Amino acid sequence: MGENKADEYGSIPVPNVQYIAMNELKEIPGRYIQPKAETDSVSMDESREIPVIDLQELLHGQGGDQMASFHTACKDWGFFQLINHGVTEGVIEKIKGDAEEFFRLPLEKKKAYAQQAESVQGYGQAFVVSEEQKLDWCDIFALRTFPIDERLAKFWPTSPPSFSETIERYVEELQELNLRLLELIAKNLGVDADKLTNTCKNGTQWFRINYYPPCPQADKVIGISPHSDPSLITLLIQVNEVEGLQIKKNGTWVSVKPLPGAFIVNIGDAIEMLSNGVYKSIEHRGTINPERERLSIAVFQLPTSGILVGPFEEVLGNSGAKYKTVDYDEYMKSYFGTKLEGKRALDLVKLGEI
Repeated sequence: MGENKADEYGSIPVPNVQYIAMNELKEIPGRYIQPKAETDSVSMDESREIPVIDLQELLHGQGGDQMASFHTACKDWGFFQLINHGVTEGVIEKIKGDAEEFFRLPLEKKKAYAQQAESVQGYGQAFVVSEEQKLDWCDIFALRTFPIDERLAKFWPTSPPSFSETIERYVEELQELNLRLLELIAKNLGVDADKLTNTCKNGTQWFRINYYPPCPQADKVIGISPHSDPSLITLLIQVNEVEGLQIKKNGTWVSVKPLPGAFIVNIGDAIEMLSNGVYKSIEHRGTINPERERLSIAVFQLPTSGILVGPFEEVLGNSGAKYKTVDYDEYMKSYFGTKLEGKRALDLVKLGEI
């Protein structure tokens, strides 16, 4: 691993939610209470489930039906569940087991990997940028896993003993899966595959475990606040069977019911910009169970630092570019800078304000 290198985006330290929840919680601390969580509309329609895509059928199927379904999933939903994805089952089960074991460690052992002021890597919370902002009911453990020479060795865990090796094997397999999906996305958009995959050549990959403790007043808190991902694509697995992911579809929150062994894949902001809005980066959030903890693991594939991101010429059509071409590093600054204002950086790109 390379020398320690500070990330550009830090997170203000706040109390660990797991520790708060373990100590006979009688009253939720005020910064975690989010009144909007109680009033948001959630769809109860069981038919409104995100599409299921079979990767092997996409790669080896005859005819265009599978690719058409994939196109619809990216265009109309921005989310899908991926089955027969080719990632080794043993690698998936091992990363799940090590993630659960890590969050069972005593607080002091986990704090050996605590986030520092200059970095969002390590154990802590996701993107706390102000002393006043409302807080999510979630702890995270995050690593920048690619490029290899930008890894921060001090955050790679030695407890449990196999964890670092497990993470290494897992993210390498997901790196390959990311490339396969990007190639298929390019094909559906009518763009040369190399043109899209080159946007993340030597690009950044992030690995993150989300830990959501139970909360007896679950309707007053939010696990992760509504957001879209700045990535090209994001791959998520559910560690245990507790549900909690919701996506926004036509103004209503729709609960995702994970399939055993499937990845939940979502289109990120970068793909929405590159596709000129043909494919959608959808807002999503994490909710809390009143009695049981929930864990998930997300891997984010981002474009290469410093490249320009904007609509490919092949997707402009008659209407022209709907998104301004922006430096991706500047976009990331705006992404985190707009969190307090309740805005999406993606909307600012549409308006030409970045």
